[in-house]
Amino acid sequence: MKDVFAFDRYGFLGFMGPILVTGATGTVGGSVVRQLREAGEEVRALTRDPSSARLPAGVEVVGGSFLEPSSLVAALRGVTRVHLVSMEGDGPAIVEVLARAGVERLTHLGHNDPSKPDDDPLESWHRVFRRAIESSGMAWTHLFPGEFMGNTREWVPSIRAEGVVRAPFGDWTSAMVHEDDVAAIVVRALLEDGHEGRTYQPTGPEPVRRRDAVRLIGEAIGRPVRFEELTPEQAREHWRGTYPPEVVEWFLEMGRDPDGQAWVSPDVADVLGRPGLTFERWAHDHAADFS
Repeated sequence: MKDVFAFDRYGFLGFMGPILVTGATGTVGGSVVRQLREAGEEVRALTRDPSSARLPAGVEVVGGSFLEPSSLVAALRGVTRVHLVSMEGDGPAIVEVLARAGVERLTHLGHNDPSKPDDDPLESWHRVFRRAIESSGMAWTHLFPGEFMGNTREWVPSIRAEGVVRAPFGDWTSAMVHEDDVAAIVVRALLEDGHEGRTYQPTGPEPVRRRDAVRLIGEAIGRPVRFEELTPEQAREHWRGTYPPEVVEWFLEMGRDPDGQAWVSPDVADVLGRPGLTFERWAHDHAADFS
């Protein structure tokens, strides 16, 4: 079958075939699916459990697991562009399946922490995966976002029940990024040329203090939300059973530097031609989650 090309609503010359979105039911993946559909693209969504997926009309949902790379073959039929996000499996084997299936363009939502040593298990896995992507022959674009604004959804239960958020380090700042901005960069990289071999680190347009994020959520839902600062010892107990101990200690170590994630990347504005969406906007977009 010959490839069919046409200009889409962006004015880009694109392949008129399905784009495979992995992680399609996740925070960013769901936004990628929606934005691709709004752009008039044919979307195929990969999920372990197609029966439970809640995706926009017109999206083809297929099953597959990164733990079994061969299970991806059927989902890749006729696909030349893929949005890839994976936190498990044999990275090089996954990439090999994509390349053999004829994938030409790949966006990769991943993680990169240069401060971690080579023997750190998680970071080592990510580095092996990145090297496999970069040597695959596919046109790749990496995205290593800052903290997602959506992470504040962990406050939903206490805000709904008590109108309070309990957390350490109220003055800790983070240039959190709206998932729609990350997804918009993914869509650009999938649909237009000029992003091959690029690594983007999207963040929000401004650093936001933790206590101010709580206040902004309160303003969005129309009732005060109190921030109750925990000591590190109280935070360990508060998070016990929610996160592994090593993750808790990582959170606490990171929080000791109030400006640890305050850096604002230019990537959202450079790629999208507009400022990034603010946390105030995100809070209003998701007010129903906290109400």
